[in-house]
This record gives sequence, C-alpha cells and structure tokens, in this order.
Amino acid sequence: MKRHKCCNFRYYLSIKKYTFILKYAKILFMKFTDLSLFLSIFCIPVPVLAQPNDLSVRIDRWLSIQQMSGTVSYDRPSGSRAARVGDRLQTVGDGITTGTQSRADLLLDTAVGTINVLEYTSLRVQRMDIAPDNGRITHLDVTRGQVRLKLRRFTSPNSELRIRTPAGLSGVRGTEFGVVVQPDGKTSIATLEGSVVTEAQGVQIEVPGGFQNFTIPGQPPSAAVPLRDDPSLSADFVRLLDRGVRSVQVVGRVDPVNAVTVNGVQQVVDGKGEFRSATFLVPSFLKVNVVVTTPLGKSQTYELALR
Repeated sequence: MKRHKCCNFRYYLSIKKYTFILKYAKILFMKFTDLSLFLSIFCIPVPVLAQPNDLSVRIDRWLSIQQMSGTVSYDRPSGSRAARVGDRLQTVGDGITTGTQSRADLLLDTAVGTINVLEYTSLRVQRMDIAPDNGRITHLDVTRGQVRLKLRRFTSPNSELRIRTPAGLSGVRGTEFGVVVQPDGKTSIATLEGSVVTEAQGVQIEVPGGFQNFTIPGQPPSAAVPLRDDPSLSADFVRLLDRGVRSVQVVGRVDPVNAVTVNGVQQVVDGKGEFRSATFLVPSFLKVNVVVTTPLGKSQTYELALR
C-alpha cells in the first residue's frame, strides 16, 4: 500500500509540474508576439526555407495602357474583359490582345520606355522583377502580331528586357526596334537604334541599329542584313482548276521580315519573302486588299483586281 501511495504522489507531482510549465508557456506567448522566439525558448526547431538562387526580388512593377483604339482585351489568368486606359499588367500571365485595326500603347514603369502593340497581337507578362542593384527585369511573351519598342538606355548593368516568341528570344538594353510574329511563329526583328540580340537553337545573332533579321521556329536566327523598312509588294493572281471548280489565289513576294494580310487574314511569309493566300472562287469580278507592314510599322495597302 505504501508503494502504491508513493506512485500516486509522484504522478501528482508530475501533473503539477507540467501544468506549471504550460501555464508559464502561455504567459510567455502572451508577452512575445514573435512565434519563432517563443519556439526557440523551448528549443523547438524552426524550419528555415531554402532561398532561391535568383537574387531578384518581386516588387510592384507594371505596364500601363496609355492609349488604345479599336478592339483591345485586357487578359488575366482569371478571365478577360474590354481593356481601359489606365489598366495595368502587373503579374505573370497578365496581357492584352488586339483585334483588326486595333492598337494599344503601353508605358513601362519608371518611364523607361513605351511599347506600341499593333493589330492581331497577343502580349503577356512572363516576368517583372527588380534586381538587387535596382535594375529592372522585364520578360514578355509575344505569341503573334507586332510590337514596336522605344526604350532609353538602361543605367543598371543588370537591367534587361526580353521578348519571347515561338521562334526564340530577343534581348535588348535600351533601343528602338520592331518585332513581327507570324501565324507560324516566324519572328522578324528590325532595329532602328541601339542593339538587339536574337537567340534560338543555341545561336545568338546581334542585330545592331540599321539592320534586320528573322528567325524561323526550329532554326537558328538568320544573319543580320541592312535595314530596308520597305513595304513594297510584287503579287499576282494564280488561276486554279480543281474538279471543274475554278478558283484563284494571291501569290506574292515581300521583304522576308514584313507582315502581310490578305483581306484581313494574316499570311505566312517564308524565308524568301514569298506567300500564298487561301483560294477564292472566281466571280465575274474579284477585288482583294493586301496590306504589307514592316517591323517598324510602315504600312502600304494594295488593291488587286481580277477581271
């Protein structure tokens, strides 16, 4: 019986001891608002999350719509709506899409430059950060269409702006240049001032001011050649006969870096500058509008008539 009472007494003391500890812990927790300090007092390990190798820091950065015309949609991962002047592209996935005869002018934060987004264009934010030395890091996706950028030279060596297209990357450090992305992903660059570096398939080609080049998906960039900024067109109708049905198509040639639309439909221009439109049934009279636009935005409209 004595042994039994002793055991009960020890059990009672043990309960009193832990009750006191818990009560004291509660007091400490009320005093110390820092949970990590509270845990360290009782030697409870606090996990430390590994820091990423990238030293850039997420901050409040943006692209703002300054002007717009026509049909422009403001796109976010949660959905799309009609764009408004003042809308900001701030997070990964934010973007805009322009329709026929539409455009939007975007201002980069800190007024480092502007981006003119022309018709038939889809632009998205891939990355917007700030480096430890306050340099701005901006990566954009342009999956189709045409943009023209005018940027002042960056003051930080770690500032960068990159345009990613289906064909590759284009990196700049302050310049004025234009980008055309065709329906098949072929990407053209024309640099007016400064320098752009195009990269694809592990090959980098510099396109300095006064030069242009293009990149076809799956191939390295073409060599840079002197800038022409020439929207001229050489085209004709080709007559076709298939199972007794007569039709025609427009076959033409332009500078390989240019964008072409036929009756408002974007065309695929190959590495030689040649394109073939869809076929048209042959009525008594056929009129076709062809628009040729250079990467720097110079445009020329042609009216072709078949009698």
